[in-house]
Amino acid sequence: MTEHPTSHEGRQPLAARPQERARPRQQEATPGAAATAAIPGPSRVPGTAGEAAANSAPVPNPTPGGAVDPAAPVADTQAVSRREGDRLRFVGAATRRIARGIDLDEIVLGLCRASVPTFSDAILVYLRDPLPVGDERPVSPFVLRLRRTDRLRLPDEESEGAGQDGERLRLPVTDPQAGLLPAADLCEIRAGGALAEVLRGVRPVFGDSAAARVALPELLGAGRTVPTGHRAILAPLRGRRRVIGAAVFLRGTDRPPFEANDLLVAAQLATHTALGIDKAVLYGREAYIADELQRTMLPDSLPQPTGVRLASRYLPAAETARVGGDWYDAIPLPGSRVALVVGDVMGHSMTSAAIMGQLRTTAQTLAGLDLPPQEVLHHLDEQAQRLGSDRMATCLYAVYDPVAHRITIANAGHPPPVLLHLGGRAEVLRVPPGAPIGVGGVDFEAVELDAPAGATLLLYTDGLVESRMRDVWTGIEILRERLAATAQLTGPDHSPPLEALCDDVLDMLGPGDRDDDIALLAARFDGIAPSDVAYWSLEPEDAAPGRARRLARRALSRWGLDDLSDEVELLVSEVVTNAVRYAERPVTLRLLRTDILRCEVGDDSPQLPRQRRARETDEGGRGLFLVNRLARRWGATRLSTGKVVWFEMATP
Repeated sequence: MTEHPTSHEGRQPLAARPQERARPRQQEATPGAAATAAIPGPSRVPGTAGEAAANSAPVPNPTPGGAVDPAAPVADTQAVSRREGDRLRFVGAATRRIARGIDLDEIVLGLCRASVPTFSDAILVYLRDPLPVGDERPVSPFVLRLRRTDRLRLPDEESEGAGQDGERLRLPVTDPQAGLLPAADLCEIRAGGALAEVLRGVRPVFGDSAAARVALPELLGAGRTVPTGHRAILAPLRGRRRVIGAAVFLRGTDRPPFEANDLLVAAQLATHTALGIDKAVLYGREAYIADELQRTMLPDSLPQPTGVRLASRYLPAAETARVGGDWYDAIPLPGSRVALVVGDVMGHSMTSAAIMGQLRTTAQTLAGLDLPPQEVLHHLDEQAQRLGSDRMATCLYAVYDPVAHRITIANAGHPPPVLLHLGGRAEVLRVPPGAPIGVGGVDFEAVELDAPAGATLLLYTDGLVESRMRDVWTGIEILRERLAATAQLTGPDHSPPLEALCDDVLDMLGPGDRDDDIALLAARFDGIAPSDVAYWSLEPEDAAPGRARRLARRALSRWGLDDLSDEVELLVSEVVTNAVRYAERPVTLRLLRTDILRCEVGDDSPQLPRQRRARETDEGGRGLFLVNRLARRWGATRLSTGKVVWFEMATP
């Protein structure tokens, strides 16, 4: 609950001095007295004492029903008509201010600022806790929580500087002779009670009515006194399906009480506020679901492939956009390679997040088939067309080979990547732009480039470089200069830390640069030295497992890993034996030494091996069981030309 005082200067005194009557009407209301220029100041509020000071002719007191005495002069009748016109203009301006709010707090703030001091001296807004969303059944019990209060600042508080943020303020909600106690923060509605009946009736009621005299103390808390006369209005806040809260409008004793027509004003304010809150809650729930959907579809953590280090960042869009369809991914591939993917589904909605999830899943499946980058984009394009004619996205797909120190890149309408070299030079890679995914009927082209050790590749979405303040190519140039400047800080022989580099890149965003969400993927190429790679080709014959054991023993001895010889020879023999059994073409054997030892055996059979439990009488079927027990990790991946079975061993 928040509470904010409004300056007492917005009020007019009971009796205006003669010189005050001659002032222009525009100066009668201070900035704190009206929500907008169209809202009349307190001197023009229907039923206030300032009305008499604002007009040259005396204004008669209306009857309790708001009608004018037939015996009143014509000038008095015209004054009342002007007062009714002011009331209508106030309602129009106040409802427009309430409607401008997007979220819950803005709507409630709009109601408070529009009401105080123009319509009332104080206001209390209670909302259901928790607020039901859409068709959601409200929880029991029915509890109202004081969401916000607003009031005029008392004269003594103005001089003492009271009412600062965080200070709990007293509200003039009781008779002047009673103690000014703070209102209760929570109120549990009793079924069949007076407050429940007033809320069920929907229509606002005066505080001195029979129902409100019991309902107000129940709402405000024990020990509270109902204001005397028509100085309080209790207005239920009813949304599209149910009551979601209540508003209490209060006037002090130094201004006329509410009139009957003020009940209609309170009803209009309450109705527009309740409908706005309904929309805000629905919008907030949709944005929350879309944001969570998008975050759950992004990788929880990045893999740690051999020869490359990875870092990533994701920033949701600013409040004006909230949700987008940006994603990134890093997918390990056979041969110690890794696929780097970044994409952006057009639009900012839950649909964009859902389409993003489907395209990311499709990209992972296609990567598992070890297709070339241009073929992956082609199949993604077909998938986007199957999802709908207006499903479009941009995507960049790259495959890095740490052994060959090469990277293959295909682009589908995405901003080009930036490569930061070890010496500090940053360059925008020349990659064919291609058409966005979902256009259909276009070919994608891949280029193969050098990926030197120590270099850093930066993949990003357009939210990082494009905004209302600059075009995309200006943003790319700023990004390139920022990377070069960051690299200069660490010197020509050292690359900047990867995580710090990502943070520094995001620091280039200005206040007006957050129109879209941002996905960022950085890859530091360490590579694998040729001296740490051993590769052989074996004929599919019975002698192949024995030859594989001897070759593996020699390589391990050369690397000083003799302690692993027995286990590695056993596992190599088992995997090569399975490959030779089904292969028709030569079998490949490769050993890679980094911080771990990795063994890869490839053959031309597409059938993947499956671990099974062998019976005691079986002569075979125990090879993969041994691999599973002795290796740190193992797996099998299907290729376009067959498959690769691999396992990893921890090095001493």
